[in-house]
Formats: sequence, structure tokens, C-alpha cells
Amino acid sequence: MSRVGSAPIRVPDGVEVTIDGRSVTVKGPKGELESTFTSRMVVKLTDGMLEVTRTSEAPRHRALHGLTRSLLNNMVTGVTQGFERALELVGTGYRVEQQGDGLVLQLGFSHTITVKPLPGNELVSEGQARIVVRGIDKQAVGEQTARIRKLRPPNPYTGKGVRYAGEQVRRKAGKTAVGIGV
Repeated sequence: MSRVGSAPIRVPDGVEVTIDGRSVTVKGPKGELESTFTSRMVVKLTDGMLEVTRTSEAPRHRALHGLTRSLLNNMVTGVTQGFERALELVGTGYRVEQQGDGLVLQLGFSHTITVKPLPGNELVSEGQARIVVRGIDKQAVGEQTARIRKLRPPNPYTGKGVRYAGEQVRRKAGKTAVGIGV
């Protein structure tokens, strides 16, 4: 039995879960999320607890058991608390500016880059070197932060670029570390 999949999910007060066959809708104070799961996973709501069971012991269904439970838990967490990821801009002249609901980035290129939020996400500039992405869908928040980071990933030699908050960039030694005398 899957350790993750067998754990029940507590549905907090103020959250409404609707199960319609394979489709599950979760409504909460921050919004509404809907997802469709495989027919081999059975989702039940009893006494304020969501439980996921599988219909067979096939390896594919055992693998999907924990995934389905995690996705449902992320939906419940998203509509109650939401998710957020932070990015840091490191480098001389690298800065961010709020413009409407989007951001304008200066990342050392000859032009500025305008970033618009994905549906359901909110982009916030905290100062000139920090970006916060907020939303109720964990996947959309992660996708948005990955797209922004991809614009200028951290350079392994200088450390400049866009990085996740708290990310440790492994630095490489430059040409001077080769040694003297051949």
C-alpha cells in the first residue's frame, strides 16, 4: 500500500469538494480548482476527509495512487492558503519594476523584457531585485517562476542572473585557477 496515497486529506472548514465521477472540484476562500483523474483511482469524501483508493495492484496504478493524493492535497492547500515562489535578481544593473499586473525586467540585455502573469497568478515586485509569484495552482506558480528564471539563468562563473530565493549556485573556477607553468 502506498504510504502517501493511503494518508487521508483533511478538508478544512469553508472548503467545498465536489466529486463527479473522475472530475474533482475544490472551492475555497481563494478560488476554485478542478482536475480530472484516471478512472482507476477512486476519490471519496467522508466526514470531512478525502480518501484515495486504487482499483488494482498494477504497477502503473500503484504509481498513480500517491500522485493523485498529492495533487488533491495541493488543490485543497491552494484554495485555502495559496502558493508562492520568490526569485532574486543578482548582478549589476539587474532590476525589476512593477508595471500594471506584469513586470518589466532589465537583465543586462540591450532591451527590457516584459513578463505577463499566467492565468490565476499574481506577479509582485518587492524592491528592485526580488520577484514573488503567487497563485492557487502550484503547477502554474512553478511554471511561471521557471519561465522567468529561464530568461537569464545564473552564470556558474560569476553567479549573476535570476535565481530562486535561497538557491545555492555552484561556482566554477575561472581560467586563473588552471595553474602557472607548463
